[in-house]
Amino acid sequence: MLVVSKLTKKYGKMYANREVSFSLEKGEIGVLLGPNGAGKSTAIKCILGLLRFEGEITIGGFSNKTSDAKRIIGYVPEMPAPYELLTVGEHFEFIIRAYKLDYESSMEYAEELMQRFQLTEKRDSLAKNLSKGMQQKISIICALLPRPQMLLLDEPLVGLDPYAIKQIKALILELKEQGTAILVSTHMIDSVEGIWDKAFILMKGRIVASHAKEDFRGVWQESLERIFFAATESIANGDWDDDEDRTGDSDKRGT
Repeated sequence: MLVVSKLTKKYGKMYANREVSFSLEKGEIGVLLGPNGAGKSTAIKCILGLLRFEGEITIGGFSNKTSDAKRIIGYVPEMPAPYELLTVGEHFEFIIRAYKLDYESSMEYAEELMQRFQLTEKRDSLAKNLSKGMQQKISIICALLPRPQMLLLDEPLVGLDPYAIKQIKALILELKEQGTAILVSTHMIDSVEGIWDKAFILMKGRIVASHAKEDFRGVWQESLERIFFAATESIANGDWDDDEDRTGDSDKRGT
């Protein structure tokens, strides 16, 4: 479903991503792990086609820059950016019309998601008057309404209350069962513990380790946290020679 091949993104002489390669099949949950400034958000934005880059990215067999690919992608950014002067309900009507979805069934789905995220009472509230957590819930529902085949989540749990975190984790597992490929970018390892199928560990703009949970079955059981630190300890201590590789400030280039 998602194939990223030798993704390279530079800002001048600075590398945000360098020859990043990984793939996800239908029904797989991948996690892109790394500290702040590792290049995770840059990679997500390249996959979405929001940034120019070197390399190749395909989604569902289509180049990520094509309209065919964009139709099957859902995206939840780290920082929600709703339309301030639209109500909660108007956001969902906008998405339904923009994607030319069946109105009745899509509104039923929106109602179901609003109930799950406890947004029903805020249906007529303007987005600008809502907390960041509620704005994040709007972003999540907008991403899910078109029923994407590929879902990208950039730090999706930031700002959410415990109940909403429980709901989105449940939804991720439900979507997996329906065949949706899901990529979660995060530095909060415990937030994806227990739900991942593939882990891609990013440091200084490069994939330094890739693991499939299936590889550990029948051999030994290991936490994602220990896998992460085992792969990155020497790099964090400065023992890795990255030559000219450098990632820029997270403020300028994303996480």
